[in-house]
Amino acid sequence: MSERVLSERELNRALLQRQLLLERRRVGLPRAVELMGCVQSQYAPSTYVGLWSRVEGLNRDAVTRAIERRALVQATLMRNTIHIVSRRDYWPLVIAIREERRAWSRSVQKPDERRLRRAAARLERFLSGHPRRQREIEEAGLWLPGIGLWTWLVRVPPAGTWERRRADLFGLAEDWVGPEPALSEVEARMHLVHRYLAAFGPAPAADVATWAGMRVAALAEALGGLTLRRFRDEHGRELLDLPRAALPAPETPVPVRFLPTWDATLLVHARRTGIVDEQHRKRLFSSSNPQSERTFLVDGKVAGAWRYEDGRVRLEPFVRLERRTRAEVDEEAERLAAFHA
Repeated sequence: MSERVLSERELNRALLQRQLLLERRRVGLPRAVELMGCVQSQYAPSTYVGLWSRVEGLNRDAVTRAIERRALVQATLMRNTIHIVSRRDYWPLVIAIREERRAWSRSVQKPDERRLRRAAARLERFLSGHPRRQREIEEAGLWLPGIGLWTWLVRVPPAGTWERRRADLFGLAEDWVGPEPALSEVEARMHLVHRYLAAFGPAPAADVATWAGMRVAALAEALGGLTLRRFRDEHGRELLDLPRAALPAPETPVPVRFLPTWDATLLVHARRTGIVDEQHRKRLFSSSNPQSERTFLVDGKVAGAWRYEDGRVRLEPFVRLERRTRAEVDEEAERLAAFHA
């Protein structure tokens, strides 16, 4: 029996539903972050705006409290970039990606691993029970390229929050999150695949790897251990999905939504969904602006950029907006301005 072919519009609606962008949900913040896969947080306010667009009735203080209470954890994870994850997802994702991160370091950074291991042991003693600023770690001679691949660090609040945006206060993961669980690498990678497909599927295996910053081959055993549905896209590529994951109808209406910089729905792994027209991609991403513009969606596609300035959200539409659509965009922009204020 041939596999069902999913149109780009079907994939678009699936992405938006799984990313909580078809309808805001009343859900706890750790669960919201899990449903999103995790949240890239190179720029701290991005986490807040991304969650505001997805969680019903969210206020900024709730996000900061969740980070302070360790329900949400901030660390360098996927693609060697800063992410927010739930506390229960932290160790499984670390275990899933760490050997691939080390392999990348060996290939690109070519470190002296014996030296790094010795420095990591000293850093663990330096940080034990006492988070330190990056400046303090540097002054102690322990801030070495690649050291974070040999000891597991988290970014500790108030650093990395809306109120104090620079994420430069570090603690040991074992102190902040708890000890590493007895979880095999394959089990952890199965967890990673499950999280990705629940948040971004249906998707090719290559897109899972791209999002995680891994080689596709490194996921082979995990993929083989999962029961998955298989589809095809309009170009004939195989798409993988979880057995009971929702696939909304392609005509499902989509509300206007505002996305922050770094939002993962816009990254290259989600290209199959058509959320960004290729003619607009260069306006969002460039060598001088790798983090993407802040964007707003109309009918499930990027329709323009926005910025918060002088107490207002100012818009830069990329396409002509009909009067009714413009009114909806303006109303959502006013709500976003109130969230900033």
